[in-house]
Amino acid sequence: MFMRSTSPLTLCVTGFSWLVLASILGMATLVELVHGTPLPSWVRALHVHAVLVGGVAQIILGGFHLLIPPLSPVNRKEADSHPFTFWVINGGLIGMLVGFWLHWDVIVGVAGLVVMAAFLSVIYTVWIRASRTWKFSIKQSWYYALSLFCLVAGSGCGEIMAFGLIPESHGYVRLAHIHLVVFGFVVLAIIGMVHHVLPTVWNRPLVNGTLARIGMIAMPIGMAVLIGGFLNSSVPIELAGGTILFIGGILWTGSLLRTWLSSTHTGNAASDHLFVSAFFLVFTVILGLLVGTNNLSSPSVLPYGRLHLVAYTHMAFIGFIMNAIMGAFSYLFPIALATARISSHKQRGSYLDQLTTIMNRWSTVQIATLNLGTMGLGILAALTWNVPLTSVYILVASWISLSLLMTGLVLFSVKLTSIIAQKPDQLRTGQISTNELKLTA
Repeated sequence: MFMRSTSPLTLCVTGFSWLVLASILGMATLVELVHGTPLPSWVRALHVHAVLVGGVAQIILGGFHLLIPPLSPVNRKEADSHPFTFWVINGGLIGMLVGFWLHWDVIVGVAGLVVMAAFLSVIYTVWIRASRTWKFSIKQSWYYALSLFCLVAGSGCGEIMAFGLIPESHGYVRLAHIHLVVFGFVVLAIIGMVHHVLPTVWNRPLVNGTLARIGMIAMPIGMAVLIGGFLNSSVPIELAGGTILFIGGILWTGSLLRTWLSSTHTGNAASDHLFVSAFFLVFTVILGLLVGTNNLSSPSVLPYGRLHLVAYTHMAFIGFIMNAIMGAFSYLFPIALATARISSHKQRGSYLDQLTTIMNRWSTVQIATLNLGTMGLGILAALTWNVPLTSVYILVASWISLSLLMTGLVLFSVKLTSIIAQKPDQLRTGQISTNELKLTA
């Protein structure tokens, strides 16, 4: 039933499949930079939009559905079926990619409108379900509302670019499009998800919730100032925004660290990925401040080219975003599969333990290879300050980094495929797992 339906799980699995496919284009782009073999300009556009629209956005929107229970367990199948969302997002994305390939901006624009319609449909459904299920106030929901607003606003900027509505301001619209989607939507949504899921995984409330809330307020403010600095081409404003973002990140991550230290949780794939993602957020903010400081002087103290930009952005994307996605999948997928496939609470606990065990296998190798490969990209970029691109050191560093990254990605993909294929056979009744108790609570 899982593979034939268009459930939130289907949205998430399809999104992860887009990430895997887009990673191949990403590898080709890195090889092109290192070896100086130019690829067509549309390859980068395909890579970026496959990652953000087909991958990250689809996963986050599907994840919202997983985090919010259906209004009525009796109508769970109907409540969790989203064929419009699934087909429109993926069909619209394919149309966008074809438009980029053919250099037809009109196709990109029309397909983008189709994707925006799906986004609005998901936002409406999620918001209505959340308001009825959680009965939350604006104090509790503003973070998610802001992230979803930035998704729509950033997509609108993309439409302005595709249809060429304000050609004299194309550069500013492009900056707003990129940063509203990446900073405003992706980063804020993932911070909110980690803030919600990680204490649940640890089975421990945040030690200092006030500091965490102050940090979560400071980070959107810092992002807004940072985007303003980009739009005004002002490095001092960018540094001010980055400083606010750094302070917010330190407060939020510090609260998570204190909670982890006071927790008795021994660690698993979910908690380790989510915890590492929080620290990568702070680390990449520090790198951004260093980049801004480097650009204060003209010429820069250290040369900063395209390879350095690729390394920096992908350390943020893989280190922060991919770790968060893998951590959320490791926790939510076993619960969602067990709930969807088994109606009996007693039998569900045993099946949930089987799925969780699969996701935790080789987790140390998975996390180590993914993050060592991510850090390897930074080392690769730093080497270019001392040796030429044609050096054997650059060649070795690039292939080691790519091999490590693909090892972690492939290992996680195999485990994800395994739990989807794992049927609830030979269950032992009368066993309720810890995760099941969390889910029921």
